[in-house]
Amino acid sequence: MSERSPHILIVDDEPANLILLEELLGSQGYQICLAASGIEALELAKHTEPDLVLLDVMMPEMDGFEVCDRLRNDDQLKIIPVIFLTALNDDQSRIKGLELMGDDYITKPFNSRLLLAKVSSTLQLHKMRTQRFEADSQALSEDNNGSVAIQIEEDASDKLRLFVPEQFLERIAPQGVDSIKLGNFTEEELTVLFCDIRGFTTIAESQTASETYKWLNVFFNQMSACIESNFGFIDKYLGDAIMAVFDRENCHGKDALNSAVFMQKSLKTFNQQRHNFKIKEPIKIGIGINTGTGMIGTLGSESRMDSTVIGDVVNTASRLEGLTKTYGCKIIASQATIFHAHQLLNSNLLADEKLLDQLPKTRNSFYYRRLDQVNPRGKQQAIKIYELFGNENYLIDTYKIETLSLFEKGVEAWQSGEFSQALLYFKRVIERDPTDIVAERYVERCQDQLKIHG
Repeated sequence: MSERSPHILIVDDEPANLILLEELLGSQGYQICLAASGIEALELAKHTEPDLVLLDVMMPEMDGFEVCDRLRNDDQLKIIPVIFLTALNDDQSRIKGLELMGDDYITKPFNSRLLLAKVSSTLQLHKMRTQRFEADSQALSEDNNGSVAIQIEEDASDKLRLFVPEQFLERIAPQGVDSIKLGNFTEEELTVLFCDIRGFTTIAESQTASETYKWLNVFFNQMSACIESNFGFIDKYLGDAIMAVFDRENCHGKDALNSAVFMQKSLKTFNQQRHNFKIKEPIKIGIGINTGTGMIGTLGSESRMDSTVIGDVVNTASRLEGLTKTYGCKIIASQATIFHAHQLLNSNLLADEKLLDQLPKTRNSFYYRRLDQVNPRGKQQAIKIYELFGNENYLIDTYKIETLSLFEKGVEAWQSGEFSQALLYFKRVIERDPTDIVAERYVERCQDQLKIHG
């Protein structure tokens, strides 16, 4: 008897989307069931118990986040994989989807091959986990002496470390895997780093899914090595992005900054080999770093939970990564992170962040320049942000050292509303370094303000 085809429940309030997805997934041999609302989806799920739910978010009456939450709290349906497929492309929605224990988050318009690859891998992983659980349960029931149970627990602990970093296990499972429970958490100061690949969708559209997975894993291996060698650990992979945490006491700010520099250096090595992966243009990444208090522990429901870090420190780091696109630079760090690193490396520094701008920008092993003062989306209070462009071992942009004084005088004039003076400074920066994209952006901003003010 042949194995049955996986059963996929597609949930979307737009009929055109249902038709498109039914045709795409049906062509791959999947059994398809359609629901036009969240309420209908829950009813169908109870009767059909699908192998996967492909879930839209923006729906009337009951949105996709609530549907996922109800699935996770239903004993019958709680282990069904859920992939969000939505037009919501903001970081807050992505984070909420992960906090509700969605298995993946894909934004519309989507790449068909990428969607099919993620559906296939999610189904296969779910099948392997289910088979392993059933096999372990049977072995436990047949063993009278408990030796099999001990071996399974040891094997499970080893495998768990592939999915949950040791730093998480120390906090959420202090007495072993069996001690993991919902709500185990600690609140502490740490530094969070977000890294995102620029133009990933364009690259994926030009390749098969297997080709994309191949180079992504090579890329992630290189980036992970940079993070782990600087005492950080991966919280999670978010499609083509990485969220990393640094928690070494009194050192996490410095560790994250060094990691970011080494990641940019490692990227140059990867790009030298990119033709092996059929990638035409060099890969670019943006990195955002922030330091603050976060809660690190288990989140979810009794039936399914995840280890994660939550708090403003995470949201702000994600926003700063997004700002690298706005400013056209590679690494943006918050004032809190720069200040934390200076406190470690200069024990005589007074605990006053106002003194930070008075320090030499090549002091204490890091090269950076003040970029702006901004209100990241979702924050009420403005924060100072800095562009990091090297450490004592590696300079990402050599010319920025030569133009550092001019650039920061331009930023100071800009923030004082002296747009004509700021324009002169930034033009002089570009004369010395025509590759300085940030200075070019400031020239445009100054010219816009001068037009407005006549």
